[in-house]
Parts: sequence; structure tokens; C-alpha cells
Amino acid sequence: MALISAVIFTGILLSAAAEIRDTRWFWRRTRTTTPFQWLLCFPLGTRPSGRVFFWSYIFYLSRFLHLLRTFFAILRRRKLTFFRLFNHSILIFMSFLWLEFSQSFQVLAILLTTLLYSVVYGYRFWTAIGLPSACFPFVVNCQVVLLGCNLVCHFGVLLLHFLRGGCNGMGAWGFNSVLNGAILLLFLRFYVKMYLTRKQSTLEVAREDDASSIKLKDKDT
Repeated sequence: MALISAVIFTGILLSAAAEIRDTRWFWRRTRTTTPFQWLLCFPLGTRPSGRVFFWSYIFYLSRFLHLLRTFFAILRRRKLTFFRLFNHSILIFMSFLWLEFSQSFQVLAILLTTLLYSVVYGYRFWTAIGLPSACFPFVVNCQVVLLGCNLVCHFGVLLLHFLRGGCNGMGAWGFNSVLNGAILLLFLRFYVKMYLTRKQSTLEVAREDDASSIKLKDKDT
């Protein structure tokens, strides 16, 4: 999965760079002035065709592969969180809307998501072969970074929509924003629950250490 995500990341990055280079002349007819604005806000009338949308379609197909992995994990009776199940299911629908309505911001969203998956699955492979792991919850922190970047970019899309005369696919963007909000709330709930569980386990270990030290002192006396 790390390799697939890396291929999609590289493909859409190169395609976006080529698209920006080849269509800059057309930006004079719109209010788009910088490549970053194009990444956030497609001009009105953008159609889902070309090299960028090819890689967007590949990303859409890869979501089914992620869902298939989740299905096999369920068959093996692995314990999965509701957040993971919801996230994998919703991303299929979201990526379909990106394609169907040529939604703005999808290039950045795919770049961020595939970069995260490349790093996370690479890290899991790293630890699976016995190499040392991070001293902090690496995967969870990567998800925090991704959700934070998505939140900032969503505000950027909304700002450009009103300042630049409109962005393409804003109806789909609005619906996806609601779904992203639901994902964010579920993740925050999961993160807080995980933090409280770790804190409670740390306190229990500390209490056990204190109790054992008291017993040792009693034996010495």
C-alpha cells in the first residue's frame, strides 16, 4: 500500500506541475493568479478530464483496495475502530464526488492523503521487520497533521470562492466539508479516548510501583 500511495502521489504531483505549466496562459481570463490558488480553487467550468483527473480516478480505485483490506481484517476478526471503518467508507464516496463534479481542492487532498499513507504504511513495514519504532504514537500524530491541513485548506477554498468569483464544484465541496467535519469529530473522540486510556494505564502502573516499593520497605523493616 505504501508503494501504491507513493506512485499516486508522484503521478498527480508531476501531472499537476505539468497542468500548471501548460494552462497558465488561460488564467488571465480567470482570477487565478498563483499555482497554489489553482490547487485550492479550480476555475469555473473545469471538466473532469486530463492527466490530473486520471490520477484522481486512480486514487478513487485505490480506495476500493483499502476497503478490501478492511474487509479481510474483519474476516480475520481483528479489532477495528469505528473511525477507521467510517473513514475508509466515506473516502470512496468523497473521491467519487471529486471526479463527478470536478471539485476544487481535490489535487491537494490527494497529495496530502497519499503522502500520509506512504509514510504510515512505510512506518508499519519498518516496525514489522523488527526495526525500532517511534517513542510517540506516530500514526495518530500523522492523522492529526492530515486533518489539520485539510481544515486549513477548506477555509482557503471558501475564502477564494468569495474573493475570486467562485470555485468549481462548490456543491460537492460543501457536502464533503460536512463529511470531513464528521471524520474530524470521530477522530477527536478517538484521540481523546486513547489519551485518557494511556493516562489511566500510566497511573495504574505508577500505583503498582508505589505499592511494590512500600511492600519492599515493610519487608526491610
